[in-house]
Amino acid sequence: MTKLTVIAMCAALIPLAALAQETPGSHFIENWDLDGNGSVSSEEITERRGDIFVMFDQDEDGMLSGEEYVLFDETRAADMENNAGGHGKGGGRMQEGLTLAFNDINTDGNVSKEEFVSNSAAWVAQIDRNGDGMITSADFGPQSN
Repeated sequence: MTKLTVIAMCAALIPLAALAQETPGSHFIENWDLDGNGSVSSEEITERRGDIFVMFDQDEDGMLSGEEYVLFDETRAADMENNAGGHGKGGGRMQEGLTLAFNDINTDGNVSKEEFVSNSAAWVAQIDRNGDGMITSADFGPQSN
């Protein structure tokens, strides 16, 4: 998969900043709520993380290398910059769960698909402020830090 293909796929997934709602976490929910019910389940997180892994595994070797992670980090940073209004407070916790350090469970400098997907539950626990297993706008905002 070429860098241009990855960028094009990401662009298709990122709503325009002008469309972002003022609701805390709206950008996250828009991108991760696969069934459109206004909340993000653990199952949706797991499925979406698998999709994202495939998007950034450019050489399709089942691993995100340091180089592939640089592209992933750059894409997330651009998304945050373009859509910051929809992230609300707590964005740091969300971003941390996508980092190399968070997902490189065996600390070999690469992240396998298994590592990335299996870390979904830990990421949900980090974001889910009220512990109900669902991520909603209530998990964002000033009290979510």
